[in-house]
Amino acid sequence: LERHFKGHRDTVTSVDFSTGSMDSCVMIWNMKPQMRAYRLDGHKDAVTSVHFSPSGHLVASASRDKTVLSCMYRKAESTSFRAHTATVRSVNFSGDGHTLVTASDDKTIKVWTVHRQKFLFSLNQHINWVRCAFSPDDRLIASSSDDKTIKLWDKNSRECIHSFYE
Repeated sequence: LERHFKGHRDTVTSVDFSTGSMDSCVMIWNMKPQMRAYRLDGHKDAVTSVHFSPSGHLVASASRDKTVLSCMYRKAESTSFRAHTATVRSVNFSGDGHTLVTASDDKTIKVWTVHRQKFLFSLNQHINWVRCAFSPDDRLIASSSDDKTIKLWDKNSRECIHSFYE
């Protein structure tokens, strides 16, 4: 099955049953009919990452504008917050949907509450831009970087428990 979806005006940079693009928009797609269901315009620069919450009610997006946008798209409610001091490369929900992890060109990984976007803690050991994700059981955070390392972090102790090098 192949289908060309029309919607973005520039390179598509991320997909998670929603898409983020260099055109600064997030789009959520219907499969039947195959067309755009929602368009979210909260960013001022390219969208670098999109991720649905486990419940499917929220979508979070990261951007070059240093912000993260969290949107209850069916209600057209969104909140944006400045997450980092440089481009935000990735955003990822925890398995329980209560926590977000973000990573950035500022070399940091940050953990936030989904409700009220409260900053919880930061992880710092990379020497270049970073991307990250929660493990399926939410106990670990994995990070990868342009510094050619992959790190595994214990979420509770906030310690790097293993580093993989090239």
